Amino acid sequence: MGACVSCCRLGMFKRRKRKMGDKRMIISSLQKETITLQQLPSLPNRIFSNGKSLTSSLFTQQGRKGINQDAMVVWEDFISEGTVLCGVFDGHGPQGHLVARKVRDALPLKLLSYVQSCEAGVDGLAGWSCFKRKGRGSFDLEEFPSATESPMFSLWREAFIRSYKTMDKELRSHPSLDCFCSGSTAITLVKQGSNLFMGYIGDSRAVLGSKSEDGDSMVAVQLTVDLKPDLPKEAERIRRCKGRVFALQDEPEVQRVWLPFDDAPGLAMARAFGDFCLKDYGVISVPEFSHRVLTERDQFIVLASDGIWDVLSNKEVVEIVSSSPARSSAAQMLVDAAVREWKLKYPTSKTDDCAVICFYLDGKMDSEMEVDESDISSATNQNHASCPTELNDTQDPEPFLQRNFTVRSGDGSKLFSGVPPGSEGSSCTVAEDQDWSGLEGVTRVNSLVQLPRFTDEKLNS
Repeated sequence: MGACVSCCRLGMFKRRKRKMGDKRMIISSLQKETITLQQLPSLPNRIFSNGKSLTSSLFTQQGRKGINQDAMVVWEDFISEGTVLCGVFDGHGPQGHLVARKVRDALPLKLLSYVQSCEAGVDGLAGWSCFKRKGRGSFDLEEFPSATESPMFSLWREAFIRSYKTMDKELRSHPSLDCFCSGSTAITLVKQGSNLFMGYIGDSRAVLGSKSEDGDSMVAVQLTVDLKPDLPKEAERIRRCKGRVFALQDEPEVQRVWLPFDDAPGLAMARAFGDFCLKDYGVISVPEFSHRVLTERDQFIVLASDGIWDVLSNKEVVEIVSSSPARSSAAQMLVDAAVREWKLKYPTSKTDDCAVICFYLDGKMDSEMEVDESDISSATNQNHASCPTELNDTQDPEPFLQRNFTVRSGDGSKLFSGVPPGSEGSSCTVAEDQDWSGLEGVTRVNSLVQLPRFTDEKLNS
């Protein structure tokens, strides 16, 4: 019996084949347009070292613990004209400085690539033309009853979640970067028109400086939550995955994450890139995502690593930045104030690394509106004397760190649980309406206590 193919089916087959061909052309075109890691240093609208851009002041300074493990980036005209991306990344562990720099460079590219593919309708995703909507304009969220119902909110949320997931997966399989006991925090925000979208993990923080209703003072508004193990929901997830959460006796205010079979590594955050020794025990890289519609009262946003927040309150940070005589020097002024506070409050402690971005929402660097364009265009190539030379993946790797965790012997450290005995392995009851933000908790401790000592017996158990 012969086979018969109708003309209708042949037409459907041809259309499907043509559609697949068009999709391959789209993907090929996107690959050509995608910015590579090698091209990043030459971008005139991207700055990652001490200096200034059209909208931001940036400054990082090495602490007294060793090499600077903080990284930062501002990328103007990101995705579309007028859209700005800012990010701060705080590394920890033997290769934390390399992890932070890798995330700083690769994570924005993953966001960019995902948005471009969605705009082209790849993978069945459509409706992303709002990313380039009216240039400097913003998507109108007021037409939706709830911001969480808007396509803009849903699409940006998906972009952050997928990009963070891909970033962590890439770190796990990186051929030369060992992230087993090294990792990094990340706080990344994108401003498009009056809309602010944020994705973050770890304990780096963003604070908004806004004018009060009467206009006579500045108000500090914390935009992110410090994702640490002392948050009930974070601790519940970790214990449910057989990880342990408790504090050392000499620092009872600092909850840490420990392996189920070893008093290590003692990670002081609940979410991070890398740290794969703890990824099976509750530490995750899924970002918290939030959206905010900015108003005319909102003046600037400060993104900073915990070297700032450990010694300065949100209010103090906003006051220092708002009182800076020049916007271009606001970030350095804030770091200098934090260093002074470290010496005054904790004279016996080693100053932590500090990284700060002061992002001005009106898009103007100096209050006098007199911006030297030549200085701005050369800001990308400027490096402050305190900013170490950066290495990419093709250069010789930097030496392993010997300082960024206080190594404590298993017998010499007394442990403090902070929970009733025998409850570490059980889930906690979480009050959903409680506001656990950890705003002003002062911790002058290292992110890791010690590296785990794996044995065959423990790994097989």
